[in-house]
Amino acid sequence: MPSFGPDDATVEVFVFREGLLARAGHDLLLRATRFEIVTDPGSRAVTVEVDAASLRVASALRDGRPLPGALSAADVREIERTIASTILRAREHPAIRFASEAVEPRDDGGLDVRGRLTLAGVTRPLALAARREGERLVAEARIAQPDFGIRPYSAMLGALKVRPVVAVRATIPASEAP
Repeated sequence: MPSFGPDDATVEVFVFREGLLARAGHDLLLRATRFEIVTDPGSRAVTVEVDAASLRVASALRDGRPLPGALSAADVREIERTIASTILRAREHPAIRFASEAVEPRDDGGLDVRGRLTLAGVTRPLALAARREGERLVAEARIAQPDFGIRPYSAMLGALKVRPVVAVRATIPASEAP
């Protein structure tokens, strides 16, 4: 069974801001630095395990575009610390896991995947769509943090906060897809 990690795959989380002071904040692109994606083409199965403490700030974003230098090194450290300790509670729940229950091919060459996601100690069903982009298979899902007992981050008495739904994108080489 093919297995992928940070050298040949990606796991990214897109976090979006809202609230009265949203213009003062930044959307964020986070990348997992420790994870494993295992595919089984024979049974059309996929499992993903991400170290919850390994999410790193890749970039601040504005209108979907990276903003180099928008965050200080201290800001980045504080964001990463808050994600691991307060949002994901990585000490109590060190792994984020997804296991497929059904992988169905689509006419366009993509896949519809249904499975179960365990995040912050809570397991819920998750459906995602995967599509081919050149030599990569790109899977995307939206995750509602409150469904997993996660209260979205907020600051300044709620005037600046993170939207409850985050977007997750994972990629692997298309030749190894289930």
